Amino acid sequence: MPPPRLTLLPMASATRGPLTPACAQCAEGRKMVLFVTGLCRFRCFYCPVSERRNQIDRTYANERLVLSDQDVLDEARAIGAAGTGITGGDPLGVIDRTTHYVELLKREFGTEHNIHLYTHEPNGEKLERLARAGLDEFRLHIPHYLWGPLSSGGGAYRAVLESAPDWGVRRGVEIPVLPEKERELRRLLKALEGIGVDFVNLNELEFSETNETKLHQWGYGLTQKGGWGVSGSRELAERLVRESRLKVPIHYCSSAFKDGVQLKRRLERRLERTAPPYAVPTGDGTLLLGIVEPPNGGDLDATGSAVARIAGLGVDGYRVDRVRRRIELSPRAVRRVARRLAFPAYLVEEYPTADALEVEREPLNSAARAAAAVGGV
Repeated sequence: MPPPRLTLLPMASATRGPLTPACAQCAEGRKMVLFVTGLCRFRCFYCPVSERRNQIDRTYANERLVLSDQDVLDEARAIGAAGTGITGGDPLGVIDRTTHYVELLKREFGTEHNIHLYTHEPNGEKLERLARAGLDEFRLHIPHYLWGPLSSGGGAYRAVLESAPDWGVRRGVEIPVLPEKERELRRLLKALEGIGVDFVNLNELEFSETNETKLHQWGYGLTQKGGWGVSGSRELAERLVRESRLKVPIHYCSSAFKDGVQLKRRLERRLERTAPPYAVPTGDGTLLLGIVEPPNGGDLDATGSAVARIAGLGVDGYRVDRVRRRIELSPRAVRRVARRLAFPAYLVEEYPTADALEVEREPLNSAARAAAAVGGV
């Protein structure tokens, strides 16, 4: 039997064989990311998890801090999620919580809601429990020091992968491509072919704010091809996928694909469903808003009414945001009236996420410039 067909994907990604249903949903931006905990006992030197999440036991649905089940369900609806990817940290470290969320999502959105999970821990008992709860797919992250034939120290990973078909769940391996580990990677791929796994995902090794120091200590440098990838990681992954004659589907996912395709499409889906009518999409997954910020202790409702009166806005033309203590309106309206306002007015570009991460703000009146000067002191 010939090897699966090679398909080139955007941003230098590629796959030999079909993508898993979970990967297809991610590529379309239809997958919610459920970060169940930042706790993980493996502590890989290349872990890219941010400092505000790494080894901290908090749960996030996409960018939303989860304080209740309703937060998870609301975020899934905000992007029109067709599925959920459960990650961390290591989700098996909080198995009761992870099982609860699998059951919650399946109960709320139906069996067709595809759920996949990443884990370092080769624990068949926990994974079988999750499969009974409704998990559709798991991805083992095999530590780099065990790459090879999966004998001896890697035997626990082999055992889990061999047992998984009995649980009715798809199983695969997902690992970063360490450029100096070509020999070990090739041996691992042959071992996985022999086991008959459903897929292998190879990720570009990349720099982040949390792993940069350790990656440099290991002798890694930044690729010259743009982005935050490690030099040599992409080249080895492309070679492995291009040259593969194995029957197991192999998918290489670049860091640029994760940001430029997966994340961007998810942001666009959220923007379509949650952005107020006066917001202006930028085409990059962000939006533009006019913002007026009364001083601390100022009356938000009175300020909103005053802004609406001066700008000639109806009730749908502006919004009082009590959480961020600001008045929102269209970019066009705020530019038109900024000089007539006593309060700071800005043009703001931000992400359409639960945390509304701000990209840039432009002061539009003297009050805003004065506030910016005070803030910069």
